[in-house]
Amino acid sequence: MPRFSKHTVAPRVAPVEPPYDAETAAALEALGPPIALFRVFARRPDRAHGVHGWGRYYLSRRAALSLRHRELVIDRTTRRCGAEYEWGVHVAVFAGKAGLDAEQIRSIVAGGPDDGCWTDPADRAVLRAVDALCSANDLSDDEWRELTCAVGEEGAVDLLLLCGWYHAISFAARVLRLRPEPGTPAFGDYRS
Repeated sequence: MPRFSKHTVAPRVAPVEPPYDAETAAALEALGPPIALFRVFARRPDRAHGVHGWGRYYLSRRAALSLRHRELVIDRTTRRCGAEYEWGVHVAVFAGKAGLDAEQIRSIVAGGPDDGCWTDPADRAVLRAVDALCSANDLSDDEWRELTCAVGEEGAVDLLLLCGWYHAISFAARVLRLRPEPGTPAFGDYRS
């Protein structure tokens, strides 16, 4: 629910454009595809390397969360934060790999963990935890118990950090007024 038109507002900070100097090119190469958000981070290569260092763990198989649960955390967090840019990037790139179908994506946008499309109790626990963190900045004892039963203690700690990290990413994407990347969906594509 951006408060601005994503199609008419120019980004507040211009992403770097090619040709890149060697330091910027190395920073971008470490981050991945040169999407606008990464190109803003790469305006200061040290910042880009810091972001890469953090993301290297949380977006890898070494994290305690499965790819599916990681994407549920990211997609729900970015949706709750209204960060359509980042949400669209993740849905376009990872939804299929995470096994998320159109009904589940629609639920992430406009529904909740009790929707019929969530048949796995672990998926529901992850979504409930994200919703609680986004609403209350905390988990009740029951929510914590449900989450740790679903993903284990290490997965729960990773979920807390990942949800917080994607709040920061959401703040950057929204405040910077980044335009959608080509081929990425919008929230409206998944509203009933």
